[in-house]
Amino acid sequence: MGGACSRKRDQLDNEDNLQRGISGRYSKSASSKWLATSFSRPAYELQRGNQRCPTLMELCIKKISEDLDKYSSFSMLPRDITQQIFNELVSSQRLTDASLEAFRDCALQDLHLGECPGVNNSWMDVISSQGISLLSVDLSGSDVTDSGLTQLNDCTNLQALNFNYCDQISDVGLNHIRGLSHLSSLSFRRNNSITSQGMSAFTSLVNLVKLDLERCPGIGGGLVHLKGLSKLESLNIKWCNCVTDADIKHLSGLTNLKGLQISCSKVTDLGISYLKGLHKLNLLNLEGCPVTASCLDSLSAVTALLYLNLSRCHLSDDGCEGFSKLGKLKVLNLGFNDISDACLVHLKGLTNLESLNLDSCRIDDEGLANLTGLRRLKCLVLSDTEVGSSGLRHISGLTNLESINLSFTMITDGGVRKLSGLSSLKSLNLDARQITDSGLAALTSLTGLTHLDLFGARITDSGTNYLRNFKKLQSLEICGGGLTDAGIRNIKDLSSLSLLNLSQNCNLTDKSLELISGLTGLVSLNVSNSRITSAGLQHLKPLKNLKSLTLESCKVTANDIKKLQSTFLPQLVSFRPE
Repeated sequence: MGGACSRKRDQLDNEDNLQRGISGRYSKSASSKWLATSFSRPAYELQRGNQRCPTLMELCIKKISEDLDKYSSFSMLPRDITQQIFNELVSSQRLTDASLEAFRDCALQDLHLGECPGVNNSWMDVISSQGISLLSVDLSGSDVTDSGLTQLNDCTNLQALNFNYCDQISDVGLNHIRGLSHLSSLSFRRNNSITSQGMSAFTSLVNLVKLDLERCPGIGGGLVHLKGLSKLESLNIKWCNCVTDADIKHLSGLTNLKGLQISCSKVTDLGISYLKGLHKLNLLNLEGCPVTASCLDSLSAVTALLYLNLSRCHLSDDGCEGFSKLGKLKVLNLGFNDISDACLVHLKGLTNLESLNLDSCRIDDEGLANLTGLRRLKCLVLSDTEVGSSGLRHISGLTNLESINLSFTMITDGGVRKLSGLSSLKSLNLDARQITDSGLAALTSLTGLTHLDLFGARITDSGTNYLRNFKKLQSLEICGGGLTDAGIRNIKDLSSLSLLNLSQNCNLTDKSLELISGLTGLVSLNVSNSRITSAGLQHLKPLKNLKSLTLESCKVTANDIKKLQSTFLPQLVSFRPE
C-alpha cells in the first residue's frame, strides 16, 4: 500500500495469522496496522453510503459527546449509556484528562484506551474508581508506569489487561497486578523491561487463559513460572530470541494449551519433542525457528494440530515425507523454505487443507500437479515461485479457492484465462509486469471478487472498462503507471471499495480525486507519485470514513492535509506526507 513500486519480500511476518502480517508498533504512521486495529466509528457513520437512518440512541450519544463540556458527571446515567458515550469519545480521539473526570465512579466495565493520546498515570485514579465493575482495560501505547498499576488493586474483578507497547512498565509493575487472580487475558507485547524474575508474578494468576509476551527479549528462563497455569490455552512468545528448548520443556504439562506461537526463537527439534503430550494444541507457529523436517515426527503425536507455520525454517526436501502424517491440518505455511516439487509429493494426502502458503519456494508448474486432490483449498499462495501459465491448469479444478496470490510469478495473460472457472474466488493478486488489459478481460466472469491486486501490471485506461464487472470489489490496487483520469471514470462507480491504491500513475490529476469523491466507503486512499495538487484536496471532503491518505511525491504538503483533516475528515489518522 506504500508509494513505491518495489516491495520488500524478505521481511519476517509479524502478525497473528499464519499467512501475512505487518510489523511495527501500532502508530499513526504504520498505516495498515493502524487500520486493522483502530477503533470503529458508530455504525450509522460507517454505513452512510447505504443511507441507514441512525437510531435515536446513536443521535443522543453523538450529541452528548459533542457537548461534553456541559456535563460534570455521568455517574447518574445507566451504565450502558455511559459506556457508549465513553466509547464514542475514545473512537473520535476527544477524550482528555479533563473530560475523563466526568466518568469517575460510573461503574464502567470496559475501558479500551489503546493508542488514545495523553494516557498516563494521572488517568489511573478515574480508571480505578470503576472498582469491582471494571472487567477489561486496554492501555496499549500509553505512558502509564509501574506506579500507575498500583491503583488497579481495587479492581479485583478485572478479567483482561492489555499493556502492549507500554515501555515504562517493568517487573515492579508485574508485581502490582499479582493479586488480580480473576485475570483470564494479559498482554505485554514489545516490552524490554520484563524479565524472567518478574514473571514470577504470573504464578498467582491461576485463571489465565491467554498470555501474550511477544517481543519481550528478557523473558528467557521465565517460562518455568507458567508451569502451574493449568487453564492456559493461548501463549504468544513470538520474536523472543531468548526462548530455548529448556523453556519449552516447562510447557509440557499445560495440557489445555491450544495455541502456541514461538516464532523467531531458539527452539529446535528437541524443544518440539516436549509438545507431544499437548493433545489439545491446534495452532503452532514456528516461523523462523531452527527446526528441521525431523520435528514432524514429534508433531504427528499432536493429534489436534490444525494450523502449522514452518515458514523461514530453512527446511529442505529431506524428511518432508513426515508431512503425510499430519492429515488433519487445515492451514500449512511453508513459505521461504528451500523446498521443491519433491516436497509437494508428500502433501497429496492432506485433503483437509484449506490454506497452503508456498511463497518463495522452489516450486514450478509440474509440482502443482500434486495439489489437484486438495479440493478443500480456499487459500493458495504461490508468490515468488517459478510457477507459470502452464501450471495453472492443475489448480483450475480447485473450485473452492477463494484467494490466490500469484505475484512475482511467470503468469501471463494466457494463464489468467485458466482461472476463469474459479467461481468462488474473492481475492486475486496478480502483481506481475506480464499482466495487461487482456489478462484483466479474462477475469470478467469472476464477479465475486472483493480484492484485486494488479500492482505493477500494465493496465491502461482501456483495460479499466473490465472493472465495471466487479461490483463487489472492496480493495483495488492498480499501480503500473498506465492510467490517466479517463481510466478512473471506470472506477468511480465501484461503490463497495474501501481501499484504493492508484500510486505510481504519474498522469493522474486533481480530476481523478473529483471522480472518486463519490466513493464514500473509502477507508484508505493512495494516489502517490501523481500530479495531484493541494487544490484537488477539496474533492475529498465527502470521504468521511477515510482513515489513511497517502499523497507522497505530489504537490501537497502535510499542512494542506491537516487543514482538510481538522474540518472535514475527522477519522483521518494516517497521512503522508506527514
